[in-house]
Amino acid sequence: MFFLGVLGFAVYGSEALHFSCDPDKRELNIFCYNQFRPITPQVFWALQLVTVLVPGAVFHLYAACKNIDQEEILQRPSYTVFYIISVLLRIILEVLAFWLQSHLFGFRVHPLYMCDANALEKTFNVTKCMVPEHFEKTIFLSAMYTFTVITVVLCVAEIFEILCRRLGYLTSQ
Repeated sequence: MFFLGVLGFAVYGSEALHFSCDPDKRELNIFCYNQFRPITPQVFWALQLVTVLVPGAVFHLYAACKNIDQEEILQRPSYTVFYIISVLLRIILEVLAFWLQSHLFGFRVHPLYMCDANALEKTFNVTKCMVPEHFEKTIFLSAMYTFTVITVVLCVAEIFEILCRRLGYLTSQ
C-alpha cells in the first residue's frame, strides 16, 4: 500500500493543474475540478492507510505495553479474541474504503467530464472538461482495488491461521 501511495502521487500529483475545461478559464477549471474530485485520491488513500493500520497498531501497542508475546496470544482466549477483533475491524475498514472509493472515483476514469457550472455564472451551463492521463488513472484505480481485495483476503487468512494455531495449541495441551 505504501508503494502504491507513492506511485499515486506520481500519477495524480499534478492532475488539478492539467484539468482543463472549455472555455479555459481559471475559475471554471477550479470549480469543475472540485466537482470532479471532491477529495483527491492521494488524500483518500492516505486516510485509508492510516485508518486501516489503527486497529492493528492499537493491539500491538497494548501487547507491547503488557509484554505479551505471540505464544501468549494463543494461550489466553481474551488475547486471541482481542486480536481477532482487531483483524475483523481491519477487514470492515478495508471493505468500507473499497465502497467509498468506488463511489468517489468509480472504476474507470473517462477522458471527458461534463461539469455543471450553473452555480458559477449564468453564461455557463454544462461545460466539457478534459481529464489528463485518464487511461493511466484507470489502470492505477484497478491496482488500488486489487490491492484492497488482496489485503482483505490476507486478513481473512490471518484469522484462519490464528484460529487453526489456537486449536492446535489447545489439542496439544
